[in-house]
Amino acid sequence: MLAFNKPFNCLSQFTPEPDSPAATLADWIDFPGVYPAGRLDRDSEGLLLLTDDGRLQARLADPKHKLAKVYLAQVEGEIDADALTALRAGVTLKDGPTRPAGAERVDEPDWLWPRDPPVRYRKSVPTSWVELTLREGRNRQVRRMTAHVGFPTLRLVRVAIGPYRLDGLGPGEWRVIDG
Repeated sequence: MLAFNKPFNCLSQFTPEPDSPAATLADWIDFPGVYPAGRLDRDSEGLLLLTDDGRLQARLADPKHKLAKVYLAQVEGEIDADALTALRAGVTLKDGPTRPAGAERVDEPDWLWPRDPPVRYRKSVPTSWVELTLREGRNRQVRRMTAHVGFPTLRLVRVAIGPYRLDGLGPGEWRVIDG
C-alpha cells in the first residue's frame, strides 16, 4: 500500500480528464497496479491511500466501516463555539443529516507547506483552522458542513485515514506502508 500526499489541483485518478489542466496520480506515482482507496477533490490536499488489494480498498473507502478520516480546514472567519457544537452534533445538508463529527479549533500547523497557488488573502477577513474527524465520506462533505455553519472552507488537508497518517510527506511525495 502507498501513502501519498496529494497536491492541490491533482485528480484522485490516473487518467486525465479531457480539456482539464489538472494533474493526475500518474504525474506523481510510478508504481504499477495500485488504485486509490477513496478520493480527494481536485482542490483538496493531503493523504490518499493507494493499494492493489481490492478488499482493503473497499474497507478503506466504504463508509459502513466507519474508518475515521481527519481533516484540517482553514475557514473564512473566526470559527466560534456555536459552529463547533453544531459540527459535533451533525448538521443537515441537502442530502440529509451528517453523522456527528469531531470538531476542534486548532492553530495553523507549523509543519504545513504553503499551498500553490496560495489561498486568497483578504486583510479585512480573518481565517481560522478547525480539525474535523468524520466517519462518513460524502461528496465535498467538509466544505459543505463548514459552509452550513457559516464558515466556508478555504483550504482542506486530509491528515489521517484510520491508523494511517500523512506524517512527513511533502506534496507529491509517497511512501510504501504496511496495509
